[in-house]
Amino acid sequence: MLTALSIHNIVLIEKLDLTFDKGLCVFTGETGAGKSILLDALSLALGARADSSLVRQGCDSATVSALFSLTLGHPAGIVLAEQGIPFDHDIILRRIVYADGRSRAFVNDEPVSITFLKTLGDSLAEIHGQFASHGLLNPASHLGVLDSYGNLKNEVRTCQRAYEIWRYKANQRDEAEQRLAQAIQEETFLRDSVRDLKELAPSIDEEEILSQRRSLLMNSEKIISSLHAAHDIMETDEAGISARLAQTLTLVDRANRLANGQLQNTLDILSEASSLLADVSGSLEKELDHFGDVSELPQIDERLFALRDAARKYHTTVSGLRQKQQEYEMALTHLERGEVEIDTLKKEEEAARLEYVEAAQKLSAARHKAAHKLDTSVRAELPALKLEKACFETHLEDLPPDKGSANGMNTALFMVSTNAGIAPAPIHKVASGGELARFMLALKANLAKAEQITTLIFDEVDSGVGGETAAAVGERLAALAGEHQVLVVTHSPQVAAYGRHHYTVKKERASGKTRTSVTSLDEEQRLLEIARMLSGKRLTETSKLMAQELLESKCLKK
Repeated sequence: MLTALSIHNIVLIEKLDLTFDKGLCVFTGETGAGKSILLDALSLALGARADSSLVRQGCDSATVSALFSLTLGHPAGIVLAEQGIPFDHDIILRRIVYADGRSRAFVNDEPVSITFLKTLGDSLAEIHGQFASHGLLNPASHLGVLDSYGNLKNEVRTCQRAYEIWRYKANQRDEAEQRLAQAIQEETFLRDSVRDLKELAPSIDEEEILSQRRSLLMNSEKIISSLHAAHDIMETDEAGISARLAQTLTLVDRANRLANGQLQNTLDILSEASSLLADVSGSLEKELDHFGDVSELPQIDERLFALRDAARKYHTTVSGLRQKQQEYEMALTHLERGEVEIDTLKKEEEAARLEYVEAAQKLSAARHKAAHKLDTSVRAELPALKLEKACFETHLEDLPPDKGSANGMNTALFMVSTNAGIAPAPIHKVASGGELARFMLALKANLAKAEQITTLIFDEVDSGVGGETAAAVGERLAALAGEHQVLVVTHSPQVAAYGRHHYTVKKERASGKTRTSVTSLDEEQRLLEIARMLSGKRLTETSKLMAQELLESKCLKK
């Protein structure tokens, strides 16, 4: 349940710290005092969309913190565990909104996304605002509400998985049929292309190898010229390097003999140089033979042209021709095996469809039971809410499989009739404001336990009603508060009298500034507040006596 709420710099609230307890907590105050600001602030802590207009004028930011104390096993614990946030019994939700529109969210002082904050907030509390915009009035939400009431989470998940598998198999079959149809249209092109590419037999790096060889041959004339010049320097006539080295070797050898071998080291170096020079000369002659043949250049040019022409034809690169060949061969394989593959996929699709239908039918049967139970329970609530002649029923329509969805083969619509003998019609088209509030309360009284929401907040649930009807609403809220913490913003003294805890909201002006304050009332203050609600601003002894009588009568019923 919500145990504390701290608000700083939200619109007219400068600083406010409230504590809460179990049971029915009522908030009263004159119109415009700021009761709705409390709900806006709490909504922020629960993950509602931030609005910079909520930041108090002249402030850089606004902060709301909400403390919830929960029992172990509460669904919120699962949400926190999935996010890896430590959780004992207390959860602190904190939201900071900046004047420039930015906002930040924290759970137990851990930064979280706004999406996660809203997911967590939805498991902790539920705020019911003015009913014209309430989710129960949206027919699209009715099926989910029914599933929640019937605790059909597992059945819905099974149906969703079956539907996803069925659609996956259907898509596989559809894609195979499209591939086959395309392959049939392109069969001649595919066969000719595979034949041509096989004959061409390109290799992945062939273009690069041929280009390098071509470049080398294109420069062969210059290479040969340089090699000839080098060879001539070494070998031509007596001035060549070899001849001069031979003469030098002869002279040093003679000198070495005369010097009794003292020049042997120099003679060895010259001998080695002469041998290496002979090797170089031989290598130059071989290279001249190698680069002298440019006869393969036309064949290289022809091969490169064929490869590049094929690459343009098949809209790829030369290195991608092998992959294109494989793609075309795969398409032909699909063509040859397509019918067999499609027959297999059709059988798998049908088997998946039957599994979905079975799961959807089981879910539908469970929904019909839940709808009957919900209708019975809601109808039982109506007399106590002064709707003795009203009727409520869930219109659950069964759909054929081809009209089904991941959520099954049903549509649901809440129908009501407010007068005997009148056929039920959609709830959002029939009920008046006051009737709608009571129908919603009857629904929530039955849904709250199934949804495991510990804190319920109602904004003017007594809208459009008064007298005995308002008293009936208050009595039902008090009963609901026996199982859940209930916070109610009300203008009805009959509803306020049922409160276990009473807070009054006031707007005050001091030092040129307007502020909203909230005060927890003791018994005497509560008596005066209810007297004010009965008579207006001017308190009278009569209104006090009426308030006393009203409080005493409610105490007897609690």
